[in-house]
Amino acid sequence: MSDFRLYYSQTLNPQKACAVAKHLGSPVEFVRVELGKGEHKTADFTALNPNQKVPVLDIGGRTIWESNAIMCFLARFAGSDLWPQDERQVEVMRWLHWDALHFLPAAGEYYFQYVIKPMFGLGEPDKAALEKANAGFKRYGAVLNEHLKGRRYLAGDTLTIADFAVAVTLPHAKAAHIPVAEFPEIERWHDRLNELPAWREPFPALKAAA
Repeated sequence: MSDFRLYYSQTLNPQKACAVAKHLGSPVEFVRVELGKGEHKTADFTALNPNQKVPVLDIGGRTIWESNAIMCFLARFAGSDLWPQDERQVEVMRWLHWDALHFLPAAGEYYFQYVIKPMFGLGEPDKAALEKANAGFKRYGAVLNEHLKGRRYLAGDTLTIADFAVAVTLPHAKAAHIPVAEFPEIERWHDRLNELPAWREPFPALKAAA
């Protein structure tokens, strides 16, 4: 039996946590939460996370929510350099915050408009929201593209949880119409991440119905 239970849905933030868990071979039992059925709003789930959001990691009665915190915990538990213990830790924190405040709100808007809305029947894409997202993506995409020049990963030559976080929208670039092709360094970096099996297939295989 797994030591931990990782509650997830097949959406962006759980994608990060699941990818890290699979990459590290973490001792987790993956528990799918059906957002469309409102399972994240039940009393039992609210007791795990009062924010009623996934992912949540249950580690024997103690819960950790927020995907970045879960990635940090899993990496530290595994003794992995994905969460470095030297000066790179500050660099990782910098990119985690930059992503949450700047890059993800822009890139994630494309994902919401073109992937989430159709998935949950929420109507047509909002053109005004996409125009704002486009301006933000081009601005912060240029920052990221420039930073990646001459680097294998965000924090230098080694993979960290910052890479898992900042790149989370890129597997959906085609479906979400994210204009990543304008930034060759970002594409090069994402090609390297795609060499990781856990990045290509972050979620556990779903069991077929009987």
